[in-house]
Amino acid sequence: QVQLAESGGGLVQAGGSLRLSCAASGRTFSSYATGWFRQAPGKEREFVAAIRRSGSSTYYADSVKGRFTISRDNAKNTMYLQMTGLKPQDTAVYYCAAQFDSKYGLGLDPGSFDYWGQGTQVTVSA
Repeated sequence: QVQLAESGGGLVQAGGSLRLSCAASGRTFSSYATGWFRQAPGKEREFVAAIRRSGSSTYYADSVKGRFTISRDNAKNTMYLQMTGLKPQDTAVYYCAAQFDSKYGLGLDPGSFDYWGQGTQVTVSA
């Protein structure tokens, strides 16, 4: 089992920045690839970004590429999402998630992730 807890959400004006954190406990964090998803009211949960267990490879949704940066610190069992240039359409509940990182390809759909946090609200005002 991996327990995940997000923090860092809040209210920010358009163009502003926020940094989300995801603290992990339980099984060895460094064995898991991790990612961020978001869900806006009335919409499906969507992929935002993911990072391999070593941090060597990162993946982003086109909608956030160039504005968001995913990173992790395995010594601290923590993953981060630095968000800049925030837009009102970025408003959503943001979730962190984890999947065992095997030698095979990394799934970027929600069903590929086994462990989830409770989510943190990000609201961007116009």
